Amino acid sequence: MSKLFLPSSPHLAHTECSALWPDPEMVLRKLTIKPRMSVVDLCCGSGLFTDALANVQTGQVFALDKDREMLTLARARVGNVVTWFEADMRALARYLPRKVDVVLLTDSFHAIPNQTTLAKHVREVLTLGGLFIVVDWHVATPGETRVQGKPCGPRKDMRLTPVQLSKIVEPSGLELIQITELPPYHYGAIFQKTTK
Repeated sequence: MSKLFLPSSPHLAHTECSALWPDPEMVLRKLTIKPRMSVVDLCCGSGLFTDALANVQTGQVFALDKDREMLTLARARVGNVVTWFEADMRALARYLPRKVDVVLLTDSFHAIPNQTTLAKHVREVLTLGGLFIVVDWHVATPGETRVQGKPCGPRKDMRLTPVQLSKIVEPSGLELIQITELPPYHYGAIFQKTTK
């Protein structure tokens, strides 16, 4: 069973992640992440999206995870073109040297305690107009979401609809500006910092 099901770690295993996301660079384009943006891959896991960010970004890329094993895998995959932090995501502001254009959080939001508080921490590190992009699972029974022939994803009671996600994040002062479908199992919710 994937680590994704365990409360202590929301990460997909490396091979499952690659099978689930065969073209992460295309996903980044759909999520409106553009070259020259500074981006944080929050809860970066094994670095699949970190690698894609490093390939398409000419702006600075930061990656943060508190799981040392995952960071080791990510570093091996991506190398030193990214600035790495082994830290709790709530401590983000302490580690970043400046505000960033985008914070990307993939396949993890559903498992994070105190989600609105996390969104407030993210807002603190965003530039005015900056984006908090949350990619997560559509509500479905886990048996309906399969990777490499096996049921995958969080329990049904952990999954959030885009409306539920918005109600959690918007009290932090971030405004939902777009929902992007990421078939077959995901959506991306794009929130923007519209005021100082």
